[in-house]
Amino acid sequence: MNDTPQLGIGIGWRPEIADTVEALSGVDWVEAVAENICPGHLPDSLVRLRERGVTVVPHGVSLGLGGADRPDARRLADLAERAETLGSPLVTEHIAFVRAGGALTASPVLEAGHLLPVPRTRDALRVLCENVRIAQDSLPVPLAVENIAALISWPDEEMSEGQFLAELVGRTGVRLLIDVANLHTNQVNRGEDPAKALDELPVEAIAYVHVAGGIERDGVWHDTHAHPVTAPVLDVLAELRARVAPPGVLLERDDDFPPAAELAGELTTIRETITAAAAVASPRPPTGAGTGTGARTGAGTAAAVTEEREAGGTDAARGRLALGEAALLSSLVAGTPAPEGFDPRRLRVQSRALAAKRAGVVAKIAPELPEILGKGFRPAFLAYAAHTPMRAGYRRDALDFAESLLIERRPEDSAARRRLTLWWRERAASRPPRRATRLFRVARAALAGR
Repeated sequence: MNDTPQLGIGIGWRPEIADTVEALSGVDWVEAVAENICPGHLPDSLVRLRERGVTVVPHGVSLGLGGADRPDARRLADLAERAETLGSPLVTEHIAFVRAGGALTASPVLEAGHLLPVPRTRDALRVLCENVRIAQDSLPVPLAVENIAALISWPDEEMSEGQFLAELVGRTGVRLLIDVANLHTNQVNRGEDPAKALDELPVEAIAYVHVAGGIERDGVWHDTHAHPVTAPVLDVLAELRARVAPPGVLLERDDDFPPAAELAGELTTIRETITAAAAVASPRPPTGAGTGTGARTGAGTAAAVTEEREAGGTDAARGRLALGEAALLSSLVAGTPAPEGFDPRRLRVQSRALAAKRAGVVAKIAPELPEILGKGFRPAFLAYAAHTPMRAGYRRDALDFAESLLIERRPEDSAARRRLTLWWRERAASRPPRRATRLFRVARAALAGR
């Protein structure tokens, strides 16, 4: 893929560190979460970076390309608009599902609020390939898709991660965004060898690389993006560089942002790791030119056509995948029994992680809630999340959480309840609320208590 842009060394742009990113030396490009950008009102920091010639790549998190449904046309249009507004040479998304249920399962749509792994099966591959093709046809620039970190494994998987990604590239021509921290995560959590995955990949399809930090707790690696990059992750980066010179490498940090000097130090370490690995790397033929898993463009496409004819086509595969993903997500966010073949302990770890992330994001986008509720915010939200799946994004989640508290006449402190009522009314007045009669009765009672 000779037309892949040469990006260099970059860092994830976040509003909290916008000034720091602008001031860092040696930053060739930045990546911004696509859903956090409004094309008509670009942040001043991104405007200044673009004026300096710094490339900005939009990184999507909500398409759900690994889900059973076809990609939403509106989400694709939004991603395309961001790419055009930013003048980006490519856009990126994840090989994951983020919601399940709906028409294919005749059940309510459930939102995960997080990236969840797809099964490495022929059904999931068939659906993913069609979804990727739909996205490619809808976007004005090339698409690259990212491997994700996982706490859980699907039963009866038919391929390794490297084989799965190689088949995807062979059938669609999509580029890859390889996250070496996620390869390390899957080594700890799922016993998968990063070197083996890299050997199976068509490394010439790599558009760029992510590097990020995490932490291990009770034998489980959590890909937090809120801790320093560890030596094992840098070792995987060196393994990758021994096989190919990636067009770009980017440091991700999403929370607990350190001082500028620490970020600069991590960028320096990444550069040094790449330079050292390049010095000892031996030339390797492109995967597609040899006998490896990546040499499958023609054969893979033929195999895909044969599979669709023999197994009832992609629509049948979508139905089977929909049932599996809905059962898993329902177990994680609604407390239904663990689907057969999954490790219940790991599902509990993943469920707690999802709830904790929801609490953290809600606290960030609605900071008035932890201010009003104090130390009671987190336990109250986790209790709410244990029986209430997210239904329409984090802002709606914050409103639903506040509404649930008011219906239960909480918090007990009347002044706090009055503040919560006013907060809810200011934000929910533009639409008729659910259970309106009960809620306004609660609201009137809270206001009357002043």
